[in-house]
Amino acid sequence: MDIETRRKKLRFRAAHRGLKELDLFIGSFAEASVADMDEGQLDEFEAILDVPDNIMLDWIMGRQTPEYPAGGVLEAILKFEYPGGAA
Repeated sequence: MDIETRRKKLRFRAAHRGLKELDLFIGSFAEASVADMDEGQLDEFEAILDVPDNIMLDWIMGRQTPEYPAGGVLEAILKFEYPGGAA
């Protein structure tokens, strides 16, 4: 699959997780960031999308420290400021 198709699929997946708060937050992050990601960053983002919703929401809300290997994409997600206000 070419990189643009992969980016499109990851943006869709990020915005359709199932938990509305994460759909909005991670979907907004993906729209703002995925176009600039290289293959390695896309791999990392895809792995992050495999994390269960409740755990990811706890990370974003600061209720739990990620046990996931910290990388640039995860750090960017945790620093991302949702344009619609608090997630």
